[in-house]
Amino acid sequence: MTRVFRHDPVDFRNLPPAIRILMIANVVGFLAGLVVPDLHNLFGLVPQQVLFQRWVWQPVTYLFLHGNLWHLIFNLFALWMFGMPVEAQWGERDFLKYYFLCGLGAAAAHLALAPHSGIPVIGASGAVYGLLVAFAMLYPDAVVYLYFLIPIKAAHMALLFGAIEFFAGATGSTPGVARFAHLGGMLTGYLYIRWWWVAKIQLKALWRRARSAEPEDEPAPRPVPRRAAKPKAASPDADMAEVDRILDKILSDGLESLTDEERGIMHRYSERNKLS
Repeated sequence: MTRVFRHDPVDFRNLPPAIRILMIANVVGFLAGLVVPDLHNLFGLVPQQVLFQRWVWQPVTYLFLHGNLWHLIFNLFALWMFGMPVEAQWGERDFLKYYFLCGLGAAAAHLALAPHSGIPVIGASGAVYGLLVAFAMLYPDAVVYLYFLIPIKAAHMALLFGAIEFFAGATGSTPGVARFAHLGGMLTGYLYIRWWWVAKIQLKALWRRARSAEPEDEPAPRPVPRRAAKPKAASPDADMAEVDRILDKILSDGLESLTDEERGIMHRYSERNKLS
């Protein structure tokens, strides 16, 4: 199933709450950095200060500072583009937890590789690259227009960007960019979804099966026969709950695990939501 995602023009009032909060925080951090230049040394990610002076707030605060306007715009655009469907799928709480986890993973990668560096690293790119991984794992066949021109599947784009970051970091071609921090965010996101998220889904399934297997204390009353009523159409909420369950199954067991009935549900959902 191939999906083509299209966003309507940006309407700040209709943005999901987590994305709106993050955008405001990033803009405020950027403006504060312009007014107080030393802010980058205090709240950017400086390995020497984190590891040897225990400035433990920096692995979080560095996410809200940016070096220039284009750096900020790129990250906000990627946050909006990839974050919208991910937050819609997971909800505000899980989305924010994942975002900051990827940011911490990016910080950990940089701290491990440059523990004695005194140069501040700033920007939300590590967390944003984690969102790219989440989008690619949730919607691997979704079509994204790379540089607004080249159609590419989300899964292929994530692999391409990962390879670019690795070779750029290994060759040192862009010394002013923390390439391995970006990779740290991507790897953290992948491991979280591939192992922890899947384990959580499986534990929930085991819990539901265990609950359904519990014996009833009292037999249910025998229903009174009634005339057959015309079946009601499933509500949109029920449809979305079934789609979410099937997406969780794809994520944990792969596309080949779907039954013909589940494939039919996803096909009808795709046709119903297809955009021109």
